[in-house]
Amino acid sequence: MTATLSTVLQSRRVERLVQGKPTSDGAGVRLTRVLTQNLQRRLDPFLMLDAFRNENPEDYIGGFPDHPHRGFETVTYMLAGRMRHHDSAGNAGLLGPGGAQWMTAGSGLIHSELPEQEEGLMEGFQLWLNLPARDKMIAPSYRDIPPEQIPEATTAAGVRVRIIAGSSQGVAGAVQREATQPLYLDVHLPAGGRFQQAIPAGHNAFVYVYRGSVEVGGTVVVDRHMAILANDSGEGVVLAASEEARALIIAGQPLGEPIAQYGPFVMNTGAEIEQTLRDYRDGKFEAAVVQSL
Repeated sequence: MTATLSTVLQSRRVERLVQGKPTSDGAGVRLTRVLTQNLQRRLDPFLMLDAFRNENPEDYIGGFPDHPHRGFETVTYMLAGRMRHHDSAGNAGLLGPGGAQWMTAGSGLIHSELPEQEEGLMEGFQLWLNLPARDKMIAPSYRDIPPEQIPEATTAAGVRVRIIAGSSQGVAGAVQREATQPLYLDVHLPAGGRFQQAIPAGHNAFVYVYRGSVEVGGTVVVDRHMAILANDSGEGVVLAASEEARALIIAGQPLGEPIAQYGPFVMNTGAEIEQTLRDYRDGKFEAAVVQSL
């Protein structure tokens, strides 16, 4: 679909640049942790962003064996490679290039994410999105979103945007959420490309560049860096690329609630975390009934 650029008279300025930190998770999967725990309150409702880009099978072949979650949503977006999902209700899904999976952990479930390849490039992202207190104990659910179900728009200047959540250029994305109103865009800019995206006042927002370099509100952001956008300026964000580049634009309405995290569990109080640990030890996560979104 060809679209007209949103009108952003003034871009938000870049408040801070963050370089992702190399780490490993699961069974030794090498990844870059971009949004770390110390940024959770600043970027509320987002809890974590991991980026992975590995061509060496030893860096991803172990995947993420069975592990629990409670109290938030995970959004996995694949650029290359294939990942198989299994959960404690017996559900399974295959995430391939260009596809996404939106999983609401809610009251708790156990799942695994394992590569279905033994060679080649594995690349993608996992974003953690918090749930409001009222929804933390809802029934778990998930949705596999194949590439053809992620809406796209192409501007007159040749900028291609994939709209995973929220809306852009008059096109609604694959997922909408009332409480957090997430915006999740994958923006592909040609050389000389310019892209404008409106962002509601008060929403926290950031840009993560994963190919080339992009000028964001007048600041150059290079590959594997995140630009946190200030909340005190501009109606949105403007991206410009002198050479071909790609970036994620992510924004959402902050919940403004306490955050209590213990590994894969995110609640509002320490007492709720203690109850979560008891529930997990008692096997209650294994009995989860996962609903399809």
